[in-house]
Amino acid sequence: MTAAILDIHDMTVAYDRRPVLWNIDYTISEPGLTAIVGPNGAGKSTMIRSVMGLVPMVSGEVTAWGQPAGSQLDRISYVPQRGSVDWDFPISVFETVLMGTYGALGWFRRPGRKQKALAAECLERVGMQDFAQRQIGRLSGGQQQRVFLARALAQQADLYFMDEPMAGVDAATERIVFDLLRSLSEEGRTIVVVHHDLRTVAEYFDNVVLLNVRVVASGPVATTFTSDNLQATYGGRLTVLDQMAEAVQKQKETT
Repeated sequence: MTAAILDIHDMTVAYDRRPVLWNIDYTISEPGLTAIVGPNGAGKSTMIRSVMGLVPMVSGEVTAWGQPAGSQLDRISYVPQRGSVDWDFPISVFETVLMGTYGALGWFRRPGRKQKALAAECLERVGMQDFAQRQIGRLSGGQQQRVFLARALAQQADLYFMDEPMAGVDAATERIVFDLLRSLSEEGRTIVVVHHDLRTVAEYFDNVVLLNVRVVASGPVATTFTSDNLQATYGGRLTVLDQMAEAVQKQKETT
């Protein structure tokens, strides 16, 4: 039996003794595009940061391809929120992307011709090759997000975690990013995205996790992203349930 790509069992995370995630069980068995959605404070970012070992768990186990996730980080890429990055750091776009090759090289080897060619190729894939020598702080929000995506591509990972990559970007960048993520998915990669725009879940993703401290529901978008599950996840804070249900129904009718 083939091991799951990702298996989270009984994940509990607390800040100052207050549970942020509680008894999370979630498994990814096949490659594809998955959205994690839920209200503010639901634990979406914490969930992927815990998988990466960046946030300690109170209890639980996370495995990737049947092994502890911490031992598989060379196969896993993480793209943080833009707000968590020091954009004043004196580093160029090309150098930022080149950093994505360091994991495969190890600490004591310098990037060579092969790694530099890969970095250039990744910049081209996100349409940022003309900005290679620009300092990262001199980019727009959308351009910065493309650079971080290029760095993730340079890692040549099998599993990608992305924390709200669409926050604050323009429509053109959003389309470029999701076209690229779809391409990666078709190549057999697995992409998990913390996503804030409920209107585009049915358009962009194969699967969805509805999260509010616990996993409310998870599975294919067509059967999981329903008004009942959204109501259970967001409660009275969501005022567009009818529109969401209509969007899902239209998506079903066109597929």
